[in-house]
Amino acid sequence: MSNNLATSTPAGTAALAGRYLTFMLGTDSYGLPVLNVREIIRLCPITPVPRMPEYVKGVINLRGTVIAVIDLRAKFEMPASTLGDRCCIIIVQIRSLSGGASTLMGAVVDAVEEVANLAGADIEPTPDFGGTLDTRYMLGVATIRGGVKTLLDIEKIFQEDGSLAMSAASNSTPAVPAKAS
Repeated sequence: MSNNLATSTPAGTAALAGRYLTFMLGTDSYGLPVLNVREIIRLCPITPVPRMPEYVKGVINLRGTVIAVIDLRAKFEMPASTLGDRCCIIIVQIRSLSGGASTLMGAVVDAVEEVANLAGADIEPTPDFGGTLDTRYMLGVATIRGGVKTLLDIEKIFQEDGSLAMSAASNSTPAVPAKAS
């Protein structure tokens, strides 16, 4: 699969410089642009929604707004784990595919680490793993204090095929049931 051209050159990695919220999934560390993050909340009861992919945990009511929540572990096909004390939901703002208002979505993570300010020199392009490995969710990788963090394109994760983002947008508008004739 081809990578985003913006991350394939050193000049492209300079464009990725900025602040990233870093978090853990198991022993792996990830980051996403702070500009997409709306807030971080404690894990709360999630209402399941029928006929959704396994990684879609359901919806939550956040101060009167219904927000779809995905489990990033399940999305990345990682083994499930018990939900620890540091487990939380990162609420992110995703641009609408239709060009309308943006949508709030939630991602369950094991723990939030920090907000890291990354310079272009700290970010490497997405590595070429060879073959047909899927790297479409990766912006690049960053080295911070000797550790490696995978930088994610959160919008691509939520808008993989467009259906999840559009489903969440349609859930915010109550549907009027059709009358039986």
